[in-house]
Amino acid sequence: MTAEQTAVAAHPSREEQVLLRIEKARARKPKIREERVTLAHGAGGKATQTLVEAVFVDAFRNPALESLDDGALVDVNGGRMVFTTDSYVVSPLFFPGGDIGDLAVNGTVNDLAVCGARPLYLSAGFILEEGFPIADLRRITASMAAAAARAGVQIVTGDTKVVQRGSGDGCYVTTSGVGVLDRELTLGVLSVRPGDAVIVSGPIGEHGITIMIARGELDIEADLTSDTAAIHELVAALLDAVPVHMLRDATRGGVATVLNEVAQAAGTAIVVEESAVPVRPIVNGACELLGLDPLYVACEGRFVAVVDGSYADTAVEVLRRHPLGEGAAVVGRVEADPAGLVLLKTTFGGTRIVDMLVGDPLPRIC
Repeated sequence: MTAEQTAVAAHPSREEQVLLRIEKARARKPKIREERVTLAHGAGGKATQTLVEAVFVDAFRNPALESLDDGALVDVNGGRMVFTTDSYVVSPLFFPGGDIGDLAVNGTVNDLAVCGARPLYLSAGFILEEGFPIADLRRITASMAAAAARAGVQIVTGDTKVVQRGSGDGCYVTTSGVGVLDRELTLGVLSVRPGDAVIVSGPIGEHGITIMIARGELDIEADLTSDTAAIHELVAALLDAVPVHMLRDATRGGVATVLNEVAQAAGTAIVVEESAVPVRPIVNGACELLGLDPLYVACEGRFVAVVDGSYADTAVEVLRRHPLGEGAAVVGRVEADPAGLVLLKTTFGGTRIVDMLVGDPLPRIC
């Protein structure tokens, strides 16, 4: 090392100092400082990540769990299967474009799909509050049945519990799903490498903003519906067309949280072009009024794909042939440095760090 290089290393720039502090903070073992669970622990951001790693992974540690993918890859008698589970507590139960029933089915199908699996069977567990209208329960189950039929899956088992009036919030649903891996492929953050392209399958933030408006707490009127949908056919078309390295559905914490999870686990940087991110004007406007960034707002029918960079245009072309992928776009690239960070090149010509979601600006959206 030359004298000049030694001097630079001894006196890093302000930007380098910030990056070093971020790297040191992320290297620390996850530790929960709160004594009680907060809403932020369910938002899908930093607090959720800490809770999952410091409590659940620490207690249940095993190779299938530690990858922290949307589903667990398991070997059964020489065959490869994916198993996933999710719970739904959305409020309100019924909203423009869907309800808790089809949201639960679609969400579980999507978790299987982004693991590369062909969804087959689901379970459904219901926690009902005393006094919940039977007519609403019939409406929810009919919606689930219709969503399952559209996705080509069957709900084959389940459970029901009833809690005392005031001990719940009407209806909560938990769904689990199993699917099979028909393709010889390996998806995951460890396959991500510099030069890859980052693609979003369509306009983001529609589900989260729809839920916020449906609650009636805001003086906003908008012709907007949730994007809840089963994406397995769209994913299958992409997997058949190009080399895909990683897939995630952008639910709690939005696209920004997915990209941070990928960058940190892969040890790479992800550079996003703000002007390339697909956001409908109505969502953008609502986010501006609410002081939100669309990158952090949940979707329920969109996914983030990382593909070989040389196939980026082909990937987008394939996605746009499907109704659910009409708004697909390349939003960024994977780069080597600064490792573990997501950077946004703004429309004003600057660059800023896009960190994981902090807090819970949109509770109970799924």
